[in-house]
Amino acid sequence: MGRGKTKRIVILGGGYVGLYTALGLQRKLRGAEASVTVIDPQPHMTYQPFLPEAAGGAIEPRHVVVPLRKTLKRCHVVTARVTNIEHAARRVTIEAPDGHHEQVEYDVLVVALGSVARLMPIPGLADQGIAFKTVGEAIFLRNHVMSRLDAANSTNDPDLRRKYLTFTFVGGGFAGIEALAELEDMARFATRYYDNIAPSDLRWVLVEAAGRILPEVRERLGVYTVLQLERRGIEVYLSTLARSFEGGHVVLSDGTEFDSDTIVWTAGVKANPVLATSDLPLDERGRLKAEPTLRVTGVEDVWTAGDNAAVPDLSRTGEDPNALCAPNAQHAVRQANLLAKNVIAVLRGHEPTPYFHKNVGSVASLGLHKGVADVYNIKAKGFVAWAMHRGYHVARVPTFNRKFRVVADWLLSGLLRREVISLGQINNPRAEFDRVSGS
Repeated sequence: MGRGKTKRIVILGGGYVGLYTALGLQRKLRGAEASVTVIDPQPHMTYQPFLPEAAGGAIEPRHVVVPLRKTLKRCHVVTARVTNIEHAARRVTIEAPDGHHEQVEYDVLVVALGSVARLMPIPGLADQGIAFKTVGEAIFLRNHVMSRLDAANSTNDPDLRRKYLTFTFVGGGFAGIEALAELEDMARFATRYYDNIAPSDLRWVLVEAAGRILPEVRERLGVYTVLQLERRGIEVYLSTLARSFEGGHVVLSDGTEFDSDTIVWTAGVKANPVLATSDLPLDERGRLKAEPTLRVTGVEDVWTAGDNAAVPDLSRTGEDPNALCAPNAQHAVRQANLLAKNVIAVLRGHEPTPYFHKNVGSVASLGLHKGVADVYNIKAKGFVAWAMHRGYHVARVPTFNRKFRVVADWLLSGLLRREVISLGQINNPRAEFDRVSGS
């Protein structure tokens, strides 16, 4: 395909960076100035900070995802997986859902492939672990936890009952802490509907390799969070490694051993491995080397941001010349908004603007009416922090449609209380066919 006057902008990834960059380009590009194509394996963007509440039943799972085609009406959305990037030839290779491969050419490339779960070589992890990055995993985990209550309520085997009612989370960042807190809140509420299960029968365990949790907030708030979790009966193991999960038998580095039928792995992420096969420059952690303007270092017409990018943090380079932006949603959204402006500026012959952002702080939910916050040097706990968490994230979730639906979910769950229903059938919809055909 020959190159015409209309520039072809291809965005790899439809997450925070991909969606917000496409929205910015969609709003600001002139008619025939450029075409925009967004490529992602999923037809939606997931607002991950709401996944814990979706898993806990406070938000309808459909409302934490933003449909790309409905939102990006002036962009071409392709549902496919990127398998290779060849910038020397200005093309990417994609794999469609039916398995066939295509090549997509571009003039300007935006790499927003994000991150994937970082699995460690721990025996049993691949077989027993559950990740927590997608809405599908959040739904599965919710149904799994509720189904364990059902199974424990029915069994006469005390050892099996203990295993069913033991829930293990590995990773003390925002994802792990919020998921643990929301699900513990939900399960404790649900026990009132079970004759044979009391809240004290539930065992919740948090394992963190570092000496503290929530590194994004001040250490005092991290300590406060641990105390609040322990007050709820949650066991917290700091400076502790997981050694094995084989057969659901958890072995920790301090010698602790127990059986658990639920193992949630949120211990870190790594840049999308597709980057390793590209001809673009990477740092030692497999992320794209980026300039403060969000251009890929030393490469023409390639831009990047978010989890797969090593972007200099200009707000901290005075104290640390090698400081990089943390891989979090706050940076991803702000970088994406600037990235769209910079791409348009360069298309029109202007200079791009460096990314500079002072961290405003962090907020975390610890279940219904509980949270911690460290925003603009203001520390908050309990209900106030929980309200700040909800307010901040409903302001950040894209599109008015999603904001309205999320607020409506909160109002309904506040008036009618949370739903504690297990929809286990969705995990195996052909179970009845298999049962009948096998009889």
